[in-house]
Amino acid sequence: MASIVEIADLKRIAKRKVPKLFFDYADSGSWTEGTYRANETDFQKLLLRQKIAVDMTNRNLRSTMLGQEVALPFAMAPTGLTGMQCADGEIKAAKACEAAGIPFTLSTMSICSIEDVAANTTKPFWFQLYVMKDRDFIARLIARAKAAGCSALVLTFDLQILGQRHKDLRNGLSAPPKLTPKHLWFMAQCPQWCLGMAMTKRHDFGNIVGHVSGVEDMSSLSMWASEQFDPKLSWDDIEWIRKLWDGPLILKGILDPEDAIKAADSGADALIVSNHGGRQLDGARSSIAALAEIVDLVGDRIEVHMDGGIRSGQDVLKALSLGAKGVYMGRPFLYGLGAMGQAGVTKAIDIVRNELDITMALCGERDVNNLGRHNIDRHSELVTRYDIDLSK
Repeated sequence: MASIVEIADLKRIAKRKVPKLFFDYADSGSWTEGTYRANETDFQKLLLRQKIAVDMTNRNLRSTMLGQEVALPFAMAPTGLTGMQCADGEIKAAKACEAAGIPFTLSTMSICSIEDVAANTTKPFWFQLYVMKDRDFIARLIARAKAAGCSALVLTFDLQILGQRHKDLRNGLSAPPKLTPKHLWFMAQCPQWCLGMAMTKRHDFGNIVGHVSGVEDMSSLSMWASEQFDPKLSWDDIEWIRKLWDGPLILKGILDPEDAIKAADSGADALIVSNHGGRQLDGARSSIAALAEIVDLVGDRIEVHMDGGIRSGQDVLKALSLGAKGVYMGRPFLYGLGAMGQAGVTKAIDIVRNELDITMALCGERDVNNLGRHNIDRHSELVTRYDIDLSK
């Protein structure tokens, strides 16, 4: 543990411990992966203002997201196949997030089901929803989230059609993996992962298998899923979802200013500036590059969050300084999970917390809620490129 000091350390360990097809699934983008890389590198194009001779004592990292008090201003992003990074991965990640006092968001495409996570945690978690053509199934899924006590619904709007991810195609990704010579070779190099999977019954998509007519195994699930993402999904569908869900609603996948206005007009409680981790439209702007414009446009009407490219506490601070009220991290948690299970997720949270705390102090701030554009250097490349107004 002493040698693990940054998220990159967890990533290196996870790459050794997790079979290639599942590590690549977490650590990849679509097509050339240009937007996936830009999500990370654009953070480096934001410079911070260092302040000295200020009182740095009694620092506060507590904040709120959707009116919910959080120990840190970030949440675990919804990530599919989390239970393939580590056996029972969603349960372990949720428990780590609960202990840390931050929101955990369960994906529709999780391995552990809504009920699995609810049975193994004591506080409400958030649920991310993909809208399928089978509206009866979606209505039942929302009802299950309500019955489990989920305290927010995250509606993903940017996956009507799946972006092409070359690594997944080359690896022949499936959950559970098919027992081909290539997959057996991948798994043979990860004996600890294999042992964990042998000791759990959770190997397929727990929110779907057994809950959809005719889908009882992975073969039938693949056929169903390939036809179910709804290319006709529109803003009008939010009204239908609102009739089924009366709790806080978050819209995920907003990158364009016009879409941000529609999100604010929809009556949702929050939006997430996101390009799906660079996994959908390759060549789109990075999330951090789009953030300030959307905050300026609708930040007084709807709570603005962001995800994409967060790899450190400094990245969290930069996003908060540009106006995000909260950020989401996916890959840092997945690296931790693949490296060390629940303890790895806890380690990832601790790393980001420590980096955020120290960076905040060196910027001359004592309260995370007081971060703002005054903490960003006006000579930053991203500021000049996108004409970001630092006076707001």
